[in-house]
Amino acid sequence: MSTIKVDKLQGTSGSDTAITMSGANATVGGTLAVTGVHTVGTNAVATSDGGAVTTSIVQGLVKMWCLYKGTSTNAVIDSFNTTSVTDNGTGNYTYTIANDFAVRPAVAGMTNRRKFYCIDDQASIATGTVRVDIDSDDTSASDSAENTMMMCGDLA
Repeated sequence: MSTIKVDKLQGTSGSDTAITMSGANATVGGTLAVTGVHTVGTNAVATSDGGAVTTSIVQGLVKMWCLYKGTSTNAVIDSFNTTSVTDNGTGNYTYTIANDFAVRPAVAGMTNRRKFYCIDDQASIATGTVRVDIDSDDTSASDSAENTMMMCGDLA
């Protein structure tokens, strides 16, 4: 096996340095075009649109979401990190999470068509499920045609 040792790489069609290397670190000037599947480490950060702050890419992602039809033929319309949704009765559903959270999510949110909702058991989220109740304006249990659920937090 051979080793190439350089401090800078420059393309043939320009005078700007494309990649600068210093020890184990590399700086890329310009746009880095990446193809194929690439793994981003847990320490990856992104700079804000205005350039004033950075944010952790891993911490800033929604880790589970689901669009669920809760009337007539119950069905998951689209989802991410959701195995299934169980209809437990009028206005009561259990979402099963494919990859569990390490602890209950920092944020769990749900919307639906002009209804109110509450999460039945926050502690269950860490073990891979979240149970919700949906009520009408008069606080009676009610199914909703479209329900959206999303959760943020650390995965196990």
